[in-house]
Amino acid sequence: MTQIIPSLDAIADRYDAVLCDVWGVLHNGRRAYPAACAALQRFKRAGKHVILITNVPKPRGPIPGQLDHAGVPRDAWDAIVTSGDAIRAELALRAPGPMYKIGPDDYDRTLWEGLGLATAPLSAAKFVAISGLNRDDETPADYAETLREARARELDMICANPDIIVQFGDRMIWCAGAIARDYEALGGKVIMAGKPFAPIYDLAYRELEGVAGESINKSRILAIGDGVPTDLAGAQSQGLDCLFIASGMHGEALWTDGAIDVAKVDAALALEGVRAAYAMTALS
Repeated sequence: MTQIIPSLDAIADRYDAVLCDVWGVLHNGRRAYPAACAALQRFKRAGKHVILITNVPKPRGPIPGQLDHAGVPRDAWDAIVTSGDAIRAELALRAPGPMYKIGPDDYDRTLWEGLGLATAPLSAAKFVAISGLNRDDETPADYAETLREARARELDMICANPDIIVQFGDRMIWCAGAIARDYEALGGKVIMAGKPFAPIYDLAYRELEGVAGESINKSRILAIGDGVPTDLAGAQSQGLDCLFIASGMHGEALWTDGAIDVAKVDAALALEGVRAAYAMTALS
């Protein structure tokens, strides 16, 4: 059974570093969770290291400012790695394209900057690139016809965010991973680099070695996240212990009478074929 713990402090002496998810763990898309930020601050004050590892589909450049705006303090983390950073190498290999782009122009502009990629209608594109849904009130069903046409043309899909759904304020919004999931169900080829895939972890280990000044054994690295198919599956594939945050994208579905329910947690993880060493209702 997954071990329920009262705080990160209860296991901090077992680890020298954490790879911590952002959305659903440190903030809800609008505001920070003070207890979660304080937990990472205490961890760092003990001489340990925190790498934020996020499936946001943009390079890390603007992320510190966004975290500032949400209220996540800078002394709660050492470095950031993003799915956008991890996928840019794959995008660059396909320049000049052209690509058929799916995603909001005002959100993902930095993902494509400097890559020399042209855009085109789906009928003339050489591949599909997706950072998210075009509007946050859309659902995956709105893309069914686009996916059928792309599949008929045997186009690869480059997905910059493997997340299926995330919490944004008090509601949930669909992410690029939901479209990629549906394209794979049609038999389409999808390429991703964020969690749970290896490229983003390779970036995280390099960042960690840079801030720590040495390589840290995986047995001393703890992954923290709320996404079962992303955070937990990625940690498991990397051989990392994982602290599962049973709220975030799950709301209160894994609680009973206001408290985390270990039976519900273990059942949910078993359905996805993953495990967590520890679980908490929220990071603290």
